[in-house]
Amino acid sequence: MSNRVTDVLGNKEMDVIGVSSSRRNSENLPHVHKVGRPPRQNLLKEIAGTVRETFFADDPLRHFKDQPRSRKFVLGFQAVFPIFEWGRHYSFSKFKGDLIAGLTIASLCIPQDIGYAKLAGLPPQHGLYSSFVPPLIYAFMGSSRDIAIGPVAVVSLLLGTLLQDEIDPSKNPAEYLRLAFTATFFAGITQVTLGFFRLGFLIDFLSHAAIVGFMAGAAVTIALQQLKGLLGIKDFTKKTDIVSVMRSVFRAAHHGWNWQTILIGMSFLAFLLVAKYIGKKKKKLFWVPAIAPLISVVLSTFFVYITRADKHGVQIVKHIRRGINPASVDEIFFSGEYLAKGFRIGVLAGMIALTEAVAIGRTFASMKDYQLDGNKEMVALGTMNIVGSMTSCYVATGSFYRSAVNYMAGCHTAVSNIVMSGVVLLTLELITPLFKYTPNAILASIIISAVIGLIDIEAAILIWKIDKFDFVACMGAFFGVVFCSVEIGLLIAVSISFAKILLQVTRPRTAMLGKLPRTTVYRNILQYPDAAKVPGILIVRVDSAIYFSNSNYIKERILRWLVDEEERVKENSQPRIQYLIVEMSPVTDIDTSGIHGMEELLRSLEKRDVKISLLVLANPGPIVVDKLHASKFHEMIGEDRIFLTVEDAVRTCAPKMDLEP
Repeated sequence: MSNRVTDVLGNKEMDVIGVSSSRRNSENLPHVHKVGRPPRQNLLKEIAGTVRETFFADDPLRHFKDQPRSRKFVLGFQAVFPIFEWGRHYSFSKFKGDLIAGLTIASLCIPQDIGYAKLAGLPPQHGLYSSFVPPLIYAFMGSSRDIAIGPVAVVSLLLGTLLQDEIDPSKNPAEYLRLAFTATFFAGITQVTLGFFRLGFLIDFLSHAAIVGFMAGAAVTIALQQLKGLLGIKDFTKKTDIVSVMRSVFRAAHHGWNWQTILIGMSFLAFLLVAKYIGKKKKKLFWVPAIAPLISVVLSTFFVYITRADKHGVQIVKHIRRGINPASVDEIFFSGEYLAKGFRIGVLAGMIALTEAVAIGRTFASMKDYQLDGNKEMVALGTMNIVGSMTSCYVATGSFYRSAVNYMAGCHTAVSNIVMSGVVLLTLELITPLFKYTPNAILASIIISAVIGLIDIEAAILIWKIDKFDFVACMGAFFGVVFCSVEIGLLIAVSISFAKILLQVTRPRTAMLGKLPRTTVYRNILQYPDAAKVPGILIVRVDSAIYFSNSNYIKERILRWLVDEEERVKENSQPRIQYLIVEMSPVTDIDTSGIHGMEELLRSLEKRDVKISLLVLANPGPIVVDKLHASKFHEMIGEDRIFLTVEDAVRTCAPKMDLEP
C-alpha cells in the first residue's frame, strides 16, 4: 500500500517536473515573426499603380485636386505657360538683374551664333535667327530660370555632319537649307512627344560617363574643324575624323596656309583664352570672358577693313542678310525622299539637344534649390524648335557656357532670354551689315575657346576612380567621335551604356554574409572581415531582382557558393553545411523564370548526398511573397522556412543542427 502510494506520488512529481521543464523550454525558444503576405490587389488597380509610378511619379495633377473648374483652367494655363505664374511676383529689382544678364549673354551669343551657323554649314544669319525666336518661346513655356537658349557647338557639328552626308551645301544650298529646317522640325516633334507622353526617362540611358566622353570628343572634333578658318585653308576635307582632318591640314601646309589669317586668328585666340582664364580665377570678373568675343569681332573687323586684309587672302564673312526671320514653313519637306532623312537626323539632333538642355537645367536648379519639371522642359524645348523650324531657325537648346554666364551675371528669371532676344533683334535689323569684314579666323577662334570648356579632364579622372566600366564607356565615346565620326561616337556611347545595364541585370552581385560581433546584424564578410560565419549554415544575399535574364546565373552562383564552402569546411574539419539561407531583402521582384530557378535550386539541394540540406528564405519583400504564394512555392519549401530576418532564421535552424563534422 505504502509502495503504491509512493509510486503514484513519484509519477505525479515526474509529471510536474516534465511540465515545468517543457514550459521552460518553450519560454526559451525565440519568438519568430511570420512573414506577412500583402492583401491581393485588384488587377486594374495594380496596372494603374504601375503606370502611375512609371509615367506620373511626380504626381503632376496634385495641384488640380479639389479645385473649382475656373481655378483648374487657370492652373492648366500656368502649367503650359509658367511665365504667367511667376510673372505675378516679378519686380523691378529682378528686372535689373535679368537686364544685366541678358545684355551680357547677348554680347557672347552674337559672335558665337555666326560661328555655329557656319559649323552647321548654314548661312551666318540663321545662327542669329536661332537666338531670336526660340528664346522668346522658351521664356514663356520653360521652367528653368537660368538656362540660356540658342545654337550650341555639339548640336551644330552633329547637324552639319549628318546634313552634309545627304546634300552638298556648296552644290545645292537651297535643298540643304530645307533639309536643315526639316530636321529641326522633327527634332522639335521628338522633344514634344517625349515630354507629352512623359518618356523623359529614355534620355537617362545615355550615362553621365558616356556624355563626358562624347562631349570631349565633339570638342576636339569641332576644334580641328576650325583649323580651316584659323589657318586660312580653302581646300579642306568634309570628313570629321582626326586622321582626315590632319592629312588635309598638312597637305595644305606648303601652299594653302595664309600667314595674315594665322596672325589674326592666333592673336585673338590667345586674347580669348586669357580672358577666360581671368574669369575663371576671379568670379567677379565673369563679364570679361563674356564680352571678349564681341570685342574680338569688333577689333578684328575694324583691322581687316582699314588694312583691306581681305585683298591679301584673309577670308571674311562677307554678306549677312539683314532683317528678322523670314517664314520657312513652306521650306520643310513633308513628302519626298528627304522626309525620312530629315526625320532620322532630327531625332538624333533632338535627343542630343534634349540631353544637354535637361542636364544644364537640372544643374542650375539644384544650385538655386528649385524644382525643374523635366517633361515640361521637353515640351518647351520641342515647341520652340517646331516654331523655330517655321521661322528659318535650326536646332536650338541650352548652352552650358552661356547659361553659366547668365547665372553669374545675376539672372532671376527667363526674362534674361527675352532681353537677349531683343538685342539679337536689334542686331538683325541694324548691325548685320557691319559684320561684312569680320574674318573667319575670328569665328574659328571664338568657337575653339568656347569648346575647350567641354573637355572635362577632372570628370574623366573621377570616373576612372569610381567605376572602370564607366571609364571604358567614356573613352569609347571619345575615341569613336575623334577617330570615326559623331554618329559612330554616339552609337558607341549608347551601346556601352546599354551593355553596362545588361551586364548588371544578367550578372547581379551576390554576397556571403556573416554575423557582426555582439549584434544580430548580418553583413558581407568581404566588407566586414570581422563578421563571423555561422557553423553549419551558409547565408547568401542576392543583390538584385530575379528575372528570366539572371535566374539561371543566380541559381548556379548560389550552388557554387555552397560547393566552395563545403570544400572549405571539410578541409578544416568544421561542421558540414546543413542549411542554406538566402537573404532576399534586396530582391525587389521575381518573375516566372525566377520562381522556376528557385524550384530548381530547391530540387538540387534535396538531391545532395547529405543528411540535411534545407533551403531557407529570409525577408522577402511584399511582391516576392505574393508571387511565392501564387506559384505555390511556399508549399514546396514550407511556410516554416520563410523568415522575417536572417537572425530569426539562424536562431530557428541552429538548435536543429547536428554539429558533427
